[in-house]
Amino acid sequence: MMTANWQAKWIWGEGEESPRNEWRCFRKTFDVPAATDSRPGASLRITADSRYVLYINGTRLGRGPVRSWPFEQSYDTYEVSHLIKYGEENTIAVLVLHFGLSTFYYLRGRGGLLAELNDSDGNVIVATDDTWLNSRHLGQHTRAPRMSVQQGFSEYVDATAWDSSWVEQSYNNTASWSNAIVLGSVGMEPWTTLKPRDIPMLTDETVYPVRVESLAKVKSFHITTALDVRNALNDGSEEHANGIHFTGFVVTSIRAQCAGVATIGFLQSGQCLRTLSLNGEEIPLDRFYGTMPELYTDVNLNEGDNMLVIDVSGNIHAGKMDLGVYGEACGELQFAAPLEQLAAHSESTFFRIGPFDSIISIDHQPSRELEWAHPVYVKLLGELKRPEDLGRYEEWLSPIDPKYVSEADVFALSVWRKENVKFAVPAQLQNAIIPNPDAGVVPVFEGYDTEVLFDLGKEYSGYLSFEVEAEAGTVLDWYGFEYMSGEYRQDTFDLDHTLRYVCHGGRQVYETPIRRGFRYLALTVRGATKPVRIYGVTFIQSNYPMAQVGRFECSDTLMNDIWEISRHTTKLCMEDTFVDCPAYEQTFWVGDSRNEALVSNYVYGVQDILKRCLRLVPGSKHQSPLFVNQVPSGWSSVIPNWTFFWAIACAEYYEQTGDEAFAVEMYDSIQYTMGHYLLKIDDSGLFNVKGWNLLDWSPIDQPNDGIVTHQNMFLVKTLRVAAQMGIVAKDKEGAAKFEQAANNLANAINEQLWDDEKKAYIDCIHVDGRRSDSLSIHSQVVASLTGVVEGERKQIIDAYLIQPPKEFVQIGSPFMSFFYYEALAKLGEVRLILDDIRHHYGTMIRHGATTCWEQYPNFLENRANPDMLTRSHCHAWSSAPAYFLGREVLGVRSLTTGWTEVEIAPVPSGLTWAKGSVPHPAGGRIDVSWTTDESNQTMELNVSYPEGVVAQIRLPEGYTGSIKETKLGIV
Repeated sequence: MMTANWQAKWIWGEGEESPRNEWRCFRKTFDVPAATDSRPGASLRITADSRYVLYINGTRLGRGPVRSWPFEQSYDTYEVSHLIKYGEENTIAVLVLHFGLSTFYYLRGRGGLLAELNDSDGNVIVATDDTWLNSRHLGQHTRAPRMSVQQGFSEYVDATAWDSSWVEQSYNNTASWSNAIVLGSVGMEPWTTLKPRDIPMLTDETVYPVRVESLAKVKSFHITTALDVRNALNDGSEEHANGIHFTGFVVTSIRAQCAGVATIGFLQSGQCLRTLSLNGEEIPLDRFYGTMPELYTDVNLNEGDNMLVIDVSGNIHAGKMDLGVYGEACGELQFAAPLEQLAAHSESTFFRIGPFDSIISIDHQPSRELEWAHPVYVKLLGELKRPEDLGRYEEWLSPIDPKYVSEADVFALSVWRKENVKFAVPAQLQNAIIPNPDAGVVPVFEGYDTEVLFDLGKEYSGYLSFEVEAEAGTVLDWYGFEYMSGEYRQDTFDLDHTLRYVCHGGRQVYETPIRRGFRYLALTVRGATKPVRIYGVTFIQSNYPMAQVGRFECSDTLMNDIWEISRHTTKLCMEDTFVDCPAYEQTFWVGDSRNEALVSNYVYGVQDILKRCLRLVPGSKHQSPLFVNQVPSGWSSVIPNWTFFWAIACAEYYEQTGDEAFAVEMYDSIQYTMGHYLLKIDDSGLFNVKGWNLLDWSPIDQPNDGIVTHQNMFLVKTLRVAAQMGIVAKDKEGAAKFEQAANNLANAINEQLWDDEKKAYIDCIHVDGRRSDSLSIHSQVVASLTGVVEGERKQIIDAYLIQPPKEFVQIGSPFMSFFYYEALAKLGEVRLILDDIRHHYGTMIRHGATTCWEQYPNFLENRANPDMLTRSHCHAWSSAPAYFLGREVLGVRSLTTGWTEVEIAPVPSGLTWAKGSVPHPAGGRIDVSWTTDESNQTMELNVSYPEGVVAQIRLPEGYTGSIKETKLGIV
């Protein structure tokens, strides 16, 4: 057995403690004695900050670690006997990707690697120390743009500058490598505790494109850059992912070889473009064309330097500015320092003026107002006419570190095309989609770049790989996105899913270490003088490993398609935690995961992933005792409902599994945070908090300060859950306290938030005491679902649920529909659930959806662009159908903790037949199939379930027929 102790040391290389976007390579070559028995054991433990890719003797073995709090750093263990060459020399190679800043799934630590190889007796074969060699990956450009504030960085790799064979055992070109630096022993800061990985390794499933969608010759910007305004103007903002409010300017020069007309474009500029001036002339926003987040203006450039000043003030979260210039008539273009004396003292071509004021925003709310009247800020743009005028602002002027200024903006180049001429796709080019001895040949068009667009057939989440043959220096720009329809392409303006790969000469294979989610993949070939040969484009789908135990099929083919996109969406959003989406954020949003887990219970039946999700949440108490809404994260943001959904999910996990020890463990944290929530009950007896008081994207009156009705109601439900968990934990006193608090809050809600004239619950009471004028279906749904409403009022509310009044604010997202369906199911209105699913999810299917959308069409953010049906096209908070079709149509429901007793009671709701399976949490599955004859109200019902489970099986009310019951033995 391996000992729990570590002899390995944390190691890193020379340079910064926490460098921005640095890839560092580590190698150790060592001898392993000949084996003394036929099956010697060897296992490797490893972790890194921030992420690693592990190779043994050239074979990629795994990626990791799973996301974790730095004070509970997770490590992975691999059984490696099959890769070790006994009696020979062996090599371990590790690529470590260090972010150097906080994201929505990572808190900034410092660069580090820890690894130890042990034999079957626990003896150390090799461990990280100062004998390991290391080098920065010299082909990786550290200045690649941020993907988003939620994530790390996009990718720019120059294969001419780094030998990809460094992972091989035979590699010997290590003259420029240096010995690693020992940082310290296990237990050092910031990784004070190490915990073994608590879920299996994620999958590697090979997926190929289904076709080459299009071929075009294109022209785009002549120069581009992506500027990290957030980090460049707010010193120290790498330490967190909170929003920022500030005032300040960015200044540079556009150097033109000759005078002429040019186009300046700002993409993803909604947060970083207030106004600008060129050569002292202010260009108001009404001189721009396009719509946010794409804005363009045509300008006259002078020969030589043209000073550009951009007001980047405002409220930013991502804070990335994508800037491009197209100037066919201007000759060679480049960005330059606006003054020679500035260039003489700095390598930077961009400078900042300010910030004059800067504050951190929590939960979308600044701690104070910006000083918009700062005397320098107010008059600067009008007075800054010539580069020489910069001298007046010497106090505020400083170079922007080049690390915040990208060498190229592949996203902007991929999105904006000055010319885009399409061609029929040659049959031979389709060879590019699958590894093939006959390559797909990408043609070259003189004076143009070539774009090839691949369609994977549906969205996937994982890692891109490709094999090509090209001239040295040929640039391959890859860009993934989720949706297109005809000529419309929904570009991901708040996400940079790009990869620039500069080819070395000849045939080569590249596999990205960065996870991405998309359906469509645009490849733009730049700088090629000869055609590029593509021998295959491969996508490695990676998710939590699970069998598809759950099934569903019925007489309505539309419903079958809807179930399938719900299943696939859930799969893509099961990584090392449940995540909101595989593309935009890849973030463990606490509230989302509650609904995702219920869907997973009915499709996959796995529990470890939810267990680790629930355990991660209390780790955020160092950020807020109310617990943060996404973890582990650098954004200290609280959505109270998300904490409530976490506590509810803890109870539902206990009900699903019967894991009493886990329930007791979670009760301690539930008790802790609920105690702090009760401190927010004001003198009126209602929950009153300043936070992000969210439930749905639709325009409910849910202010971030005051008394929000749906939030108060969910708190009632959560307090009752806390009481139930207290009983399990044998804390009768605590349980009684929570039950009484729930009753008191419910009484206060019914006394103060019910409008007797309108016969409905209002949405809120504002901080100034003003009662909301609008009514929403949301508040009525939550009143019914949480049991807050009773008696005659419940009859009124239930009628609203069955036929929502048109004057009420309607549901805006499938996430909210989940709660609506739960409320309808309690009323026995399954037919209404199916009708609503057909309407909303049928719209997705008609628009070619292969996964479930985040929002319904016409949500607030997309009204400026009717083609934009939703932001994210793959969001697991929207996978409700896969849960309700199994629970209500097949009729499989648990009646007791741990599913020891179940009910099988189908509800046909107009369907003539249905069949499917639901996983049982103890193993095995429950199979159901039924057919009906509506003319005489008969049903033939067949069920099978594991022996030892007590099943209550019944036909729908009013039906007669037969029941065939089969009990399956347990091995």
